[in-house]
Amino acid sequence: MNTLAERVKAALGSGDASAFADLLDPDVTWGAPGALTPTCKNRNQVLNWYQRAQESGVQGTVTDVEVIGDRLVVSLMVRGTEGARERGGSIPRFQVLSVRDDRITAIVGFDDKEEALSHAR
Repeated sequence: MNTLAERVKAALGSGDASAFADLLDPDVTWGAPGALTPTCKNRNQVLNWYQRAQESGVQGTVTDVEVIGDRLVVSLMVRGTEGARERGGSIPRFQVLSVRDDRITAIVGFDDKEEALSHAR
């Protein structure tokens, strides 16, 4: 799991969608905590979301990746969003990545680290 954590950090840090694509299960989902219908329901939708964000000027810097059982908690500093601009440049965001067979099967986004950690446990 530590090797996968390093690969996730490198892929997200590079901004290279193809590097991240290799880590995603074809049926990966991405959504808000408790969402009955995730925003993204497969690899292509997740990659398209990242591409649209990059094209609109959103950038994320991975500051940490923690391994908790079969999940990774990714801490990011995000720039380029309206919320980040309102707060003076960047804001912390957190993603919990569920992993099965060395592939990311689900991504859940959080504004609060404690909520992300609680979800991961």
